[in-house]
Amino acid sequence: MKLTIISGLSGSGKSIVLQAMEDFGYYCIDNLPLGLLSEFAMQARIILRQGGASSEEVNKALSHVAVGIDARNIVGGLQHFPEIIADLKSEGIACEVVFLDADDSELLKRFSETRRKHPLTRSDVSLTEALQIERKLLKFISEGADLYIDTTLINVHELRTVVQERIVGRSDESSMSLLFLSFGFKYGVPVDTDFIFDVRCLPNPHWEAALRPMTGMDQPVACFLKQQPLVEQMFDQVKSFVEYWAPHFEAENRSYLNIAIGCTGGRHRSVYLAQRMTEYFKEQRDHVLVRHRELS
Repeated sequence: MKLTIISGLSGSGKSIVLQAMEDFGYYCIDNLPLGLLSEFAMQARIILRQGGASSEEVNKALSHVAVGIDARNIVGGLQHFPEIIADLKSEGIACEVVFLDADDSELLKRFSETRRKHPLTRSDVSLTEALQIERKLLKFISEGADLYIDTTLINVHELRTVVQERIVGRSDESSMSLLFLSFGFKYGVPVDTDFIFDVRCLPNPHWEAALRPMTGMDQPVACFLKQQPLVEQMFDQVKSFVEYWAPHFEAENRSYLNIAIGCTGGRHRSVYLAQRMTEYFKEQRDHVLVRHRELS
């Protein structure tokens, strides 16, 4: 039995995530008062059982329920969120917490473009101050999140894809989701990751005129990199690291593990290695994903 809880900063994409999950067949409730979360979960289980549903049917139904909880939910005290989640888990209800975030500059831009009002702004509280207050209120949720998604560089369509692959795609999975993310350091380091490997020390196809317009997904670039001894050493050592440590994280009931691989522009070396890692681990385990941040 599992409830998915969607939280995050205003403007970070929570509504988009909940709408996408509804489209994928989830029963979604936005802005549920935190004090009602335990009662809602218990009542949902009771109603399903009274309706004649088997334990398996109850578990399946509740694994497709998502609840939105955010800074609008001041009454009840967000500081009690960890305790409420612990109580639910003790009752046999698994809770998966997904937290969405974005840079303050991007959030300010989004509010400016949409002309929406931040729920915490007042005559004496500016938008910038409201964002700072909101971060403090939500730290009790963000610090214990199972999946942290930075939407700064993600558009609406990409966010829906993330929902489909990372949340909906493993709703019935017991194994840990493993994501390989390629990125370019010149565009910023991703914050929604567990490990970062810097591959800027490797031979760069960018300096080969014929390869420059291509990406690590193209065969000529892949052939060039595969012929480089340093690239092969990097691949073997990162692969060995993930092979050794992934089972240890999985043993601690981790639902997600994000491995980021970065080069200068995020188009050649990091793409090639992230893609190759994905192909290798897909042969060994379920639910292995890849995302090329700069290519999207």
